[in-house]
Amino acid sequence: MPQFWMEDFAPQMVWLVISFIALYLLMARVALPRVADVLETRHGRIADDLDQAAQLKAQAETVIAEYEAALADARSRAQATMAQAGVEAAAAAERRNAEVAAVLAAEATAAAGRITDAKNDALAELRGVAVELAQAAAERLIDAPVDRGEVDRAVDAAMQHIGIGGR
Repeated sequence: MPQFWMEDFAPQMVWLVISFIALYLLMARVALPRVADVLETRHGRIADDLDQAAQLKAQAETVIAEYEAALADARSRAQATMAQAGVEAAAAAERRNAEVAAVLAAEATAAAGRITDAKNDALAELRGVAVELAQAAAERLIDAPVDRGEVDRAVDAAMQHIGIGGR
C-alpha cells in the first residue's frame, strides 16, 4: 500500500494538513454560513407559521364562542317561542272549552225544558187515560153511571199518593 511507504509519508502529511485547512476554511467561510442562513430562514418561517397558527387558533376559538352563544340564544328563543305557543294553545283550548260548556249548558237547559214539557204532557195524557179507565172500570163494576168529577178527584188523590202529582 503506497500510503504506508515512509518516504511518501511526510509529503502526504503536508498535503493532508493543506487539504484539511482548505476544506475547513471553505466550510467555515462558505458552506456553513449558507447552512446557517438556511437554518435561520427556516427557523424564522417556522416561527411565523407558529404565530400564524396561534392567531388562527384564537380566531377559531372566537368564532366557536360566537357560534355557541348564537346557538344558545337560538335555543332560548326557540324554548320561549314554544312556551308562548303552549300558553296560547292552552288559552285557546280554554276558550273553546268555555264556549262548548256554554253551548252544552244551553242545550242541557233546553233539553230539561223539553223533558219537563214532555213529562207534563205525558202526565196529562196519563191522567186522562187513568180517569177514563177508572170511570169505565167503576161503571162496569157497579153497572151504573159514575160522576166524572168524583172520578177526577179519586184519580188526583191516587196520583198525589204515589208522587206523580195531579192538577
